[in-house]
Amino acid sequence: MFGAGGGTSSYTEVEHADVILLWGSNAREAHPIFFHHVLRGIANGARMYAIDPRRTSSAKFADRWLGLSVGTDIALANAMGREIIAAGLHNADFIAHSTQGFEAYAAHVESYTLDWAAEATGVPAEAIRDMAHAYAAAPTAQILWTLGITEHHNAVDNVVSLCNLALLTGHVGRWGSGLCPLRGQNNVQGGGDMGAIPNKFPGFQDVADDGVRAKFEAAYGTELNGVPGKHLTLMFEAMEAGELRACYVIGENPADSEADVEHARKLLAGLDILVVQDIFMTRTAEMADVVLPASVAWAESDGTVTSSERRVQRVRPAVPPPGQARHDIDIIGELARRLGVDWGHPGSQELWDEMRALSPMHTGMSWERLEASGGIQWPCGSDDHPGSEFLHGWLWADDLEGRDPAPFSITHHAPPAEKLSDEFPLRLTTGRALDSYNTGVQSGGYASPIRYGDAIDVNPVDAAALGVADGERVRVSSPRGSVEMDVRLQPDIPAGLTFTTFHFPELVDANVLTNDEWDRRSGTAEFKAAAIRISKLEPEPAPA
Repeated sequence: MFGAGGGTSSYTEVEHADVILLWGSNAREAHPIFFHHVLRGIANGARMYAIDPRRTSSAKFADRWLGLSVGTDIALANAMGREIIAAGLHNADFIAHSTQGFEAYAAHVESYTLDWAAEATGVPAEAIRDMAHAYAAAPTAQILWTLGITEHHNAVDNVVSLCNLALLTGHVGRWGSGLCPLRGQNNVQGGGDMGAIPNKFPGFQDVADDGVRAKFEAAYGTELNGVPGKHLTLMFEAMEAGELRACYVIGENPADSEADVEHARKLLAGLDILVVQDIFMTRTAEMADVVLPASVAWAESDGTVTSSERRVQRVRPAVPPPGQARHDIDIIGELARRLGVDWGHPGSQELWDEMRALSPMHTGMSWERLEASGGIQWPCGSDDHPGSEFLHGWLWADDLEGRDPAPFSITHHAPPAEKLSDEFPLRLTTGRALDSYNTGVQSGGYASPIRYGDAIDVNPVDAAALGVADGERVRVSSPRGSVEMDVRLQPDIPAGLTFTTFHFPELVDANVLTNDEWDRRSGTAEFKAAAIRISKLEPEPAPA
């Protein structure tokens, strides 16, 4: 919608915002460092609304929790938009000057009344009205979101429905107001910035753009493919079709992290060759034909990382890599040599200088400036540029600096792809916990892990109806498979909803249950909305 894949605001702005919408994010547990900035904002007087199906630990810090039904985010956002327009709280001058498509948007959301939305989302009409008015009337406001918005079959529409609200109110492109997708791991932002996206070169430059491609071809001395590649989900589809026969996995553990994971494992096992480059022997690495031990642990790395606020920072190694582990640069360079091209032995600085010569948004970030500073936020186009605290200030320029106005988007409410039924009457949503990390590769597997095992959170009303007790071992089933888990009674989760993490696949293979229906534009699977049932386990037969 704005032409750049990054959060529009800085952490400091969140600390001084008047209103914060924390939408689909349990930031206290999933993004604990960032949440400190949110807490500072609350301490400075920010009014925070938490929009999440569960009353999470983050929601307990909010002025108001809106416990919407899973998969109804668009219905809620569109109802907010309608209420803002109906109340005359939209920023008419900003809309006329800086946006396009408002009339079509206003006509579309007209049917999303407060009463209709209350029925569709489970959020009281009064609460929707309160949040809409507070957000629109605030001098500054931030919308923060993460996987609760993006891990759905309509992920892109979920995101742009939130962007619509910022366009409607002018809460973007100026200090204090913005849109912040929180990155799930450090340097996720940096990976995308460096071109680890199938349709982009570094700096979010399109591979299909002839002019951009010519620039990179001149620098690399070779012809480059202008056809976008496949993202992870399309790779698995290509495996199933027999079109992809070899896979090189770097720092990823899809044999544990993919939705409908048994299906993913079957496809990985059927490859002609699987190569894994990683710091630990993950389940994916255990399946591999070749394992390349890498040195990318935080204390061994040299280079840069980029945070959710687009801040590029230097990282330096504290210890050498163990055993036969080698730096990614060395591994990839050696592969190139064996394929017939000698790139020499470039270091981190040499690679950075090559990249910033080709990426306009990084050009001004010299290695020396990064060494001397606490980091610089892109875009930074020249050596004397201080970096950009917030993005899209052009929206407020008199002539839009020659750019097209930002577009409103039409988004339609669409419930989860997998419907509940008599056979699978409960909804399962998954997420992270504070004391563990993703598939447990970096936070588990030790003699005394912080947390051992996991359970499925169930509302006491549902547990009573099922006849199961706190701590009881049960069978949890979805259309894709079954696992055994312990029940954990959780009154902060609504009846009809259940929750678990995916941190301990060696103990509870939770992604056996999750739905791999995916968004055709983002490639993200619908981890947040599987249909399940919970069954009591039959007692073990008495020994003869």
